[in-house]
Amino acid sequence: MEELKHECGVALVRLLKPQSYYEQKYGTQSYGLNKLYLMMEKQHNRGQEGAGIACVNMDAPVGTEYMFRERAQGKDAISEIFERLPYGGGWEGAQLFMGHLRYSTTGKSGIQYVHPFLRRNNWRAKNLCLCGNFNMTNIDEVFDKIVQQGQSPRVYSDSYITLEWMGHRLDREVERCFVEAKEQGLEHTDITRYIEDHVQMANVLRTTMADYDGGYVMCGMTGSGEMFAMRDPWGIRPAFWYKDDEVIAVASERAVLQTTFDLPVEDVQELSAGQALIVHKDGTSRLEQIIEHKAYNACSFERIYFSRGNDYDIYHERKQLGQQLTEPILKAIDGDTEHTVFSFIPNTAEVAFYGMMEGLHSKGLSVRSEKVAWKDIKLRTFITEAGSRNDLASHVYDITYGSLRPYEDNLVIIDDSIVRGTTLKESIFKILDRLHPKKIVMVSSSPQIRYPDYYGIDMARLEEFCAFRAAIALIEERGMWQLVNDTHEACRTELQKNKAEQRNCVCALYKPFTVEDINRKMAEMLRPADMQAPVEFVFQTIEGLHAACPNHPGDWYFTGCYPTPGGNKLVNEAFIKYVEAINHR
Repeated sequence: MEELKHECGVALVRLLKPQSYYEQKYGTQSYGLNKLYLMMEKQHNRGQEGAGIACVNMDAPVGTEYMFRERAQGKDAISEIFERLPYGGGWEGAQLFMGHLRYSTTGKSGIQYVHPFLRRNNWRAKNLCLCGNFNMTNIDEVFDKIVQQGQSPRVYSDSYITLEWMGHRLDREVERCFVEAKEQGLEHTDITRYIEDHVQMANVLRTTMADYDGGYVMCGMTGSGEMFAMRDPWGIRPAFWYKDDEVIAVASERAVLQTTFDLPVEDVQELSAGQALIVHKDGTSRLEQIIEHKAYNACSFERIYFSRGNDYDIYHERKQLGQQLTEPILKAIDGDTEHTVFSFIPNTAEVAFYGMMEGLHSKGLSVRSEKVAWKDIKLRTFITEAGSRNDLASHVYDITYGSLRPYEDNLVIIDDSIVRGTTLKESIFKILDRLHPKKIVMVSSSPQIRYPDYYGIDMARLEEFCAFRAAIALIEERGMWQLVNDTHEACRTELQKNKAEQRNCVCALYKPFTVEDINRKMAEMLRPADMQAPVEFVFQTIEGLHAACPNHPGDWYFTGCYPTPGGNKLVNEAFIKYVEAINHR
């Protein structure tokens, strides 16, 4: 319903056979590029602000380009990039391919922020190309460490700083190999060959990534033909890989690899937490534990919303999320299924809707379902007058007229998540009210979203979450504002501690209230004043979430249990900023 900008998508392809092999078997010089394009299009859901690709041609002669990159901005960036690739020019002869789809999690925009990033050098082994699905919570600490070493980064962002920090460690690794080569009496290009044959990317990753706090899948390749993909030690962000005798490939989603290479589910492997898949220039590959894995906290929001629903496990998990809600839904409509129409808000909640319907049918109930809501194309905001612009925004959704009996039928609408509530108040509730339902039950297949994410998803600031605003409104109503002041002071005290010892103090704001208390307040706040139908909210429970997604326990969006110290630090800082902004006003 309310589109979230979230973690990015990555795609890696490494060809393991000579170029002539693919030309003979598949009839094309662009086998690697074609696979990269398909993997990126199948992950278009993961980034529509920009895209970039890069490749390395290890056979390029000296004096010619061997590392290529193209980037573009906008929702059509993938098509734009591949359409403008020059025929020949090294792309078709490449063996290593990298693709990235970007959603900004920092608010920064511009082609300079689009992955992949390049660090150039005349030594092939020192050229580094980097992309990733990541957001680091302690970039200030890494920045300070780099500066103390004498570096002076040109841009303050986790992407550029990571590029320079990893590039620095790559330089040291190359120099290590250089010293070894000299000790063996090698000279000139023999030294170069020795370096390229003996550089260890695991050393580079260990001395780079141990400094980071955050969720990430970091992907890279060097000009000499090294390639890697590494997952954070908490397993927050997802990564999958596949290997046969022709190709090694990595993607952010399992189903992408299945579709691209026509694979059964068991042929695709998941990269473990803290682990890296490393491919050497000669095509040999290995899995290596770079950082010891920590408490496993794979992101549950991937399963609810972000990843494509055609993955086998995700499809069934989303159906279960919907099915588990049948009892509270029946309670909300007083069991009157005869006078209730069931529907969903397009399109990501469709699978949860099927699960909800199966749950109702399993109880022997005969229920009616209709496609009640339709999402139209985004209306252009060429009108600058606020009232007119708001009126246009209220028509983003449309309805199927006559889909329920006015003043007789309840309307149950399921969505995958409710974050800010703005679209509900300004558009959806207003347009649904035109059908004159007796009651609207708004269902979320996820629990109440109460806390920001700091690991790669552009979720709202604290004050923009409708659940947070409801809690604050209840605090005001009940004369409990001292709780806000106490929490503010607790956050300030917490920030004086070592980061590893900090706890999330914002949780205290929700403790006096039940989920139902906040549900009722949210309904009151988000229901437009001129709306006729009453509104009730039904949310997934935390227990239901874990039952449906048992292998993805990361639930900090809902519980505030951040997997890393950086999460606790940032949420405490966010609440301090919120309170001090109120006091300033």
